[in-house]
Amino acid sequence: MTEAAIRNKPGMASVKDMPLLQDGPPPGGFAPVRYARRIPSKGPSAVAIFLAAFGAFSWGMYQVGKGNKIRRAIKEEKYAARRAILPMLQAEEDERFVKEWRKYLEEEARIMKDVPGWKVGESVYHSGRWMPPATGEMRPDVW
Repeated sequence: MTEAAIRNKPGMASVKDMPLLQDGPPPGGFAPVRYARRIPSKGPSAVAIFLAAFGAFSWGMYQVGKGNKIRRAIKEEKYAARRAILPMLQAEEDERFVKEWRKYLEEEARIMKDVPGWKVGESVYHSGRWMPPATGEMRPDVW
């Protein structure tokens, strides 16, 4: 069935019966077609981005340098304080060493009293020079 019969409207018997009507351009013609790639410039330019990054880097390095100066000053102050109290600390350590050395010699004399020819406090290495012990412990409890 044809569309004309379905809608109860008079139709055409042939395409040839159609009126001749051709579409054309509007009066004055169509607007020109843009075919060139013109991307709009959005955001900052490359130079602005570079300058901003360089500025941020420079400011950060300035802050690092400032922090290094402060850290160096604090470290120097700490070393100066240590140098100032070193004689007192050394005197306390020497006093502790002498007390422990006396205890060590008394213990050695008590243990070696039955050994003939043993001299208390004499070095067994015979190097000719006195060296303080490598550790702070004079008499280790467990070997």
